[in-house]
Amino acid sequence: MSFHAIVPAGGAGSRLWPLSRKNAPKFLADLTGAGRSLLQQTVDRLEELTPQISVVTGAAHARAVAAQVPQASVIVEPSARGTMGAIGLAAAIIAERDPEAVVGSFAADHLIRDDEAFRDAVRAAVETAGHGYLVTIGIAPEAPSTAYGYIETGGRLGVARAVTAFVEKPDEQTAAEYLATGRYLWNAGMFVAKASILMDVLERFHPEIAGPLRSLAAAWDGDGRQEAVEAYWEPLAPAVIDTAVAEPLAAIGGVAVVPADMGWSDIGDYASLAAVIPEEARAAQVVPGASPQPVVEVDSPGALVYANRKPIVAVGIPGVVVVDTDDVLLVTTREESQRVKAAVDALGTAGLADLA
Repeated sequence: MSFHAIVPAGGAGSRLWPLSRKNAPKFLADLTGAGRSLLQQTVDRLEELTPQISVVTGAAHARAVAAQVPQASVIVEPSARGTMGAIGLAAAIIAERDPEAVVGSFAADHLIRDDEAFRDAVRAAVETAGHGYLVTIGIAPEAPSTAYGYIETGGRLGVARAVTAFVEKPDEQTAAEYLATGRYLWNAGMFVAKASILMDVLERFHPEIAGPLRSLAAAWDGDGRQEAVEAYWEPLAPAVIDTAVAEPLAAIGGVAVVPADMGWSDIGDYASLAAVIPEEARAAQVVPGASPQPVVEVDSPGALVYANRKPIVAVGIPGVVVVDTDDVLLVTTREESQRVKAAVDALGTAGLADLA
């Protein structure tokens, strides 16, 4: 079996605004000072598993993606149709070219600190997918987090475990109860399966999505792609892969999970971003493309500061977050950082939609 990696690269990452914006989303940025963008780090770790990597992104970001990862092929999503549309399109194209291929989907904007543990988990997932399962990679929980969905596990399936159910983000008490059982893993949204089986499962639960994707994939490499896009993609309903196929398939025993401890983070807000930056470096970050500037922190433990063109001084604000870009200044705290998205949503009302 050949293994093809699919990297969906979309979304605006609004909770990390203004470092992440519609025209320059977080997957294109180096948020941690690693010298590589999140997309580049994702492709770097996948290259040791397969040379066959496809990045699915919108037309607005296709050129930037191609420049950052020239070793990957770029599938330009005609318009946003959710993760099922993006992953399904790539899987259908790959299945058309290689009916025996195994595909794996890995987000472009997640951070993984133990690359070898990640690769071991993917190898185990590919092995399990060879037995006909849709396989996900579950993250060993570090704490009773309310920020992630959970995977309830069942019995052993070789190197993997059966998935009993996918569970939405719980409240704090429920999350603590999950951890106490030892049966739950964080859902990182990674999926591995034979491309043909993924499309068959999609056909079973959502034929109105699978049929058009297969028809579009059949025309993708020919002269009729644009006509096929208009005929099959434009009417396609948006869908999320978790609810479209993973959840209903788990209910009938068709999903497996490989548990992994690999230092994973979805970097979903400034609190989770701060957690992956060493403490001594948090108040010394630089806005991508800017020059280092002095940052003075007085009685502000846990401060996360991205300087730009001038020194920044923070006094007496524990967990303060400061991001100074050319056109806007954000000041919040790690505790309130989930609410940054609400501020972005309010920009249009304030006549500042161009800053989003």
